[in-house]
Amino acid sequence: MKAAIYKGKQNIALTELPTPHAGANDVVIQNIYAGICGSDVAVYNHGTKTGHKVGIDHEFGHEAISRVVAVGQNITDFQVGQRVFPYPLYARGDTSRAGSMGAFSEYILVPNARLNKQLYLVPEPITDRVGAMIEPFTVGTCAARHGHPQKGEQAIIYGAGTIGLAAAVALSYFGITKIVIVDHSDLRLNIARQLGFATINNAQNDVRTGAATLLGTTRGLHGNDYPNAAIFIDAVGRNEILQDFIEFGPIDSRFVAVGVNNTQPELNMLELIYGSKSIGGSGGYRPADVQTVMTIMASQQFALDSMITQEVDQAQLEAGIQAATDVDHALKVLVNYHI
Repeated sequence: MKAAIYKGKQNIALTELPTPHAGANDVVIQNIYAGICGSDVAVYNHGTKTGHKVGIDHEFGHEAISRVVAVGQNITDFQVGQRVFPYPLYARGDTSRAGSMGAFSEYILVPNARLNKQLYLVPEPITDRVGAMIEPFTVGTCAARHGHPQKGEQAIIYGAGTIGLAAAVALSYFGITKIVIVDHSDLRLNIARQLGFATINNAQNDVRTGAATLLGTTRGLHGNDYPNAAIFIDAVGRNEILQDFIEFGPIDSRFVAVGVNNTQPELNMLELIYGSKSIGGSGGYRPADVQTVMTIMASQQFALDSMITQEVDQAQLEAGIQAATDVDHALKVLVNYHI
């Protein structure tokens, strides 16, 4: 089989590896589509010291929708031909391989495969293209859940990439009535509006003023002119976003960081204490998030296919990553295995 091996900064080798065979308790899956994640873009462009879990000389890619092509003699949960979502943390039998599951390889061996542990069945209404985004949608859904959303609240999300938009979709599903997406990419903001969300281009407009106009105002620590957003989500990974929350997050608001950020922020603790505001992180996802995403995608309530701006063949993986780097012209880029 052909497998993409990460060799370091801006260096990927498309290599021939033995096609895996299923042992008695194993399943072999063939990837249908793989998604190029922001973490793949980061390690490709900047190397391994970005906070992402991808190592030199590893297969990589961790977003996939796949098809079962072989099952071991002891396997009863799966049948050849079924579409599955491989859960990256467990799919390879090694939790350190979560970022290097092998979505950019043709096949993956899933040892000791169990239903709703290593592999999840993909419901029929979910198309292959949309199903390729299950993994980042679980990340966004987990972030939304960490905001402890209450029906009728409003939210601000920084970042109109896949995870930011996934968090917005999940918050809407959880009952958040109005969501503002902040980004500087007109292409991505246009897609956010197609999905039904309000937007602010922070390269052109002040976020506090724009959010107050869109969401109305409420009480904060220093007045009644704070944007009425109970939840702030950082899907970018910038300290400036946390500072926005500290500056104009209202009383009892919550901040969730899901964009990877390995720098040290400054915190005004008095603003947090007297404003009764909370800060938290959201890393990865849980099985409940997978089930929520399956429900959302199967409902077809949102035009999620609009998030996919480009497909490439496996042989053009590097070109696909380079395309995904250009946020003004791309959102979700998929690798199509043509099976």
